[in-house]
Amino acid sequence: MIRVMLADDQVLVRAGFGALLDAQEDVAVCGEAADGEQAVALVREQRPDVVLMDIRMPVLDGLEATRRITGDPDLADVKVVMLTTFELDEYVFEAIRSGASGFLVKDTEPEELVRAVRAVVEGDALLSPGVTRRLISEFAARSKQPAAAAALDELTDREREVMALVGMGLSNEEIARRLVVSPLTAKTHVSRTMVKLGVRDRAQLVVQAYESGLVRPGWLG
Repeated sequence: MIRVMLADDQVLVRAGFGALLDAQEDVAVCGEAADGEQAVALVREQRPDVVLMDIRMPVLDGLEATRRITGDPDLADVKVVMLTTFELDEYVFEAIRSGASGFLVKDTEPEELVRAVRAVVEGDALLSPGVTRRLISEFAARSKQPAAAAALDELTDREREVMALVGMGLSNEEIARRLVVSPLTAKTHVSRTMVKLGVRDRAQLVVQAYESGLVRPGWLG
């Protein structure tokens, strides 16, 4: 059973998402919060698998709430998905840097919401390939000067290659086709790379790919 917590200051949004998720056989809503402080406290109490977190909330906004959750070693298994009104909300990029595993627009289709929750639990991030590429393009345009890539020294040449492909927005299946390996092998390379770099999920791997300079904006074409 996937345990989901909802954090949004709009009662109707929580009610709508809650009804949809509770209708799934493999999903259960374990709590609701109306502001960021409530969200952090409830996450520490309930330890959900996924938090659907609104970016803009009173008392404590979703960004700071996400930082507190993802920065707590005791909550390392909790995945945060940000809720926003616009796909390219200016705060989305900061949310990914803050540790969010992805984001959803509030008017997303019901089946996409459910699929996204399941995908995040399985270790995927940024949700759909289309959204991934749009986010990466914008992230690339805003990226800072690459930092030293010393953290990548532990990676094999193949793992660096896989990390670069993840950074360019390719799915495991696309990486497998590009490298002429099985999807399982591609997934294994991605997983090992994340473990070596100590990143929470695929979203953080994308961030590191850019911030290390392994992927450069011009590569997106």
